[in-house]
Amino acid sequence: MATRSGAARKITPTVYVSVDVEADGPIPGPYSMLSFGAVVAGWHDADGFRPSPRDGRAPGFYCELRPVSDAWVPEALAVSGLDRAALLAGGTDPALAMDRFTRWLDQVRTGPDGRRYRPVMVGYPAVYDWQFLHWYLVRFTGSSPFGHSGCLDMKTLYAARAGVPFAGIGKRSMPAELLPGLPHTHHALDDAREQAVLFANLMAWDGPVTVGGP
Repeated sequence: MATRSGAARKITPTVYVSVDVEADGPIPGPYSMLSFGAVVAGWHDADGFRPSPRDGRAPGFYCELRPVSDAWVPEALAVSGLDRAALLAGGTDPALAMDRFTRWLDQVRTGPDGRRYRPVMVGYPAVYDWQFLHWYLVRFTGSSPFGHSGCLDMKTLYAARAGVPFAGIGKRSMPAELLPGLPHTHHALDDAREQAVLFANLMAWDGPVTVGGP
């Protein structure tokens, strides 16, 4: 019992937040984040992982932003279908958007049990969405509630759980039981909800079934 108690004290309660970003180019600064959505994927502490509702009712945040530069890539913009001209005229000021997001994140850091949880961003893949969100948070608020490394990539998590090489991983290569039943629409909030379900499924997954083992 002493060992278990000692281990539990070292565990930092974590709230996983699924984030999806729609942008008009490959990197932040020269290009702009046009919208982003965030959804609580679940809570993790010494008692294990507890997912948020997987039916689209998990707490979420969404915002469309005014671009920060004049450059944009037509192919990137076409993915989201957002109207860049309309966002230049009426998109949320990035500083205000980041302030609202950090306030929302501060609220969801308080778990169902009343404790404060450390936020960690999750994404699929995380690196693209992380670079935009982290740059915007630091640029417009001075810091990030996720710190400099509070990010977990779902493709990496799948590779580790499945015991397969990272290269070539895609949702079509994953077992059907892992895939969410929610649509992938390229609307940032929809996709953040879909990713939250994928993350919860991965956290509950025991790994691939071995057929014909010893």
